[in-house]
Amino acid sequence: MPKHEVISPDLAVPNGHFAQATTVPAQGRLLFISGMTARDATGDVTGVGDITAQTHQVCQNLEAAVKAAGGTVDDIARVDVYVRNMADFAAIHAVRRQYFTGVAPASTMVEVSGFVHEDYLIEINAIALLPEEERT
Repeated sequence: MPKHEVISPDLAVPNGHFAQATTVPAQGRLLFISGMTARDATGDVTGVGDITAQTHQVCQNLEAAVKAAGGTVDDIARVDVYVRNMADFAAIHAVRRQYFTGVAPASTMVEVSGFVHEDYLIEINAIALLPEEERT
């Protein structure tokens, strides 16, 4: 579904690759994607100790989930990002720019003290608005 960035002159320009807000048409199917981590399809953690590699895997996992529901990454309107180290902000957003090439999703990033696996550096959940009919 097409989404549009909302830009307010009363707000600061975002520091990273995200929109202040996004609008999406109300017709369609909402997709709620659980927190994706750097686990590949076999369950192994990729990029141990490497935030760039882990962010790529997380984005690929988001892409796989939205595709399985009949959408694309462009349908993702919101992400919540949990990171082990906020110093990785720039590296994470550099990777996000490669996946979210249209209107960026609205986003929140929070530093956390730990994850369910000691090797995880990042986790992202997402909300997408998909077309009523699955794409073929």
